[in-house]
Amino acid sequence: MSDQPHVDVELGAVDFNIVYEGGELLPGLITGGVPWDIEDVQPGVVEFERRKRFRGEILDAGCGLADNAAYLAALGHKVAAFDGSSTAIKLAKERHAGTPIELFVADATKLTGYDGRFDTVLDSALFQVLDPRGQQLYLEALHRSTTPGAWLNILAFAAVPGGMPAPMAIPEDTLRATIAAGGWEITSMEMGTFSGVEASMAVFLERFGVTPNADGKGQIHVPTWLIEAQRV
Repeated sequence: MSDQPHVDVELGAVDFNIVYEGGELLPGLITGGVPWDIEDVQPGVVEFERRKRFRGEILDAGCGLADNAAYLAALGHKVAAFDGSSTAIKLAKERHAGTPIELFVADATKLTGYDGRFDTVLDSALFQVLDPRGQQLYLEALHRSTTPGAWLNILAFAAVPGGMPAPMAIPEDTLRATIAAGGWEITSMEMGTFSGVEASMAVFLERFGVTPNADGKGQIHVPTWLIEAQRV
């Protein structure tokens, strides 16, 4: 959309270890903790579970502090989860000690050593922090790491009014084309929400002229695509 606000930043260059250690995601824009750490499962993940979109062995890609992975493990699913931030994985292991999740550090664009292993992949806001080349490599890595017919569930910020600025929000046609090129067929694409910490995210949204959709309970909610895809 021509009027979509835009952040002039290389998301792929962001050091997420700094964020998880209490620093700023973008200088002067987001402070006061990890913006996406609501200390609970994302509502979109609950919706995917309601739709019975998790089967077999699950990979939580870009798991952060692993609250989504812990939610799925508590429901009896076998879950492995990775993040590119070693600090995030360290904190996730502390937060979910005793929970049966395989947690590891990995480069999302490579994922070496996991060929043909996973039946379902969950991506809760990882795809959008990669640059276009990284997105392509990531989808190819997921394709290698999954079984024939595997499912992919993605939460990706939508480029719509009231949403996150670009490049964090990705136009629908771009998402569709990139996912198809990576060897995945989209079977459903509907609008949902992604929840963040109001204290951390509101100042960021306001900086780009977006009125935060606050719930009065310390969280804000931004329009997000709920994408269901299948490996081809």
